[in-house]
Amino acid sequence: MILLKRIYEPPSAADGFRVLVDRLWPRGISKARAGVDLWAKELAPSTELRTWFHHEAANWDEFVIRYRAELAAQPDAVAALRAQCAGRTTTLLYGAKDETHNQAVVLRAILESGDAAGEDR
Repeated sequence: MILLKRIYEPPSAADGFRVLVDRLWPRGISKARAGVDLWAKELAPSTELRTWFHHEAANWDEFVIRYRAELAAQPDAVAALRAQCAGRTTTLLYGAKDETHNQAVVLRAILESGDAAGEDR
């Protein structure tokens, strides 16, 4: 099971394996307070994509296409994270305020789909 949670929410035992999926460390959160087991910054959207998206809901559909393409270009990293998540509760952590339009939503779909491009949405 893969859960999603803002990094600003307190860690919980129910979170299981906690993976931060932001390229930048979130402001105002100490590493001790974050309780992150893995920082998968290489799987976060590129700086260029993140800057373009700017968490604007109007850009969401194009962001998903572009981010899936970035992830498809690194199948080994996606497979490695999928393997680390297998058989245990995992929580993907993100800093965005928008809980429905962020990279963790896309990454979860890809991890659950079984392929690098996440075609089985």
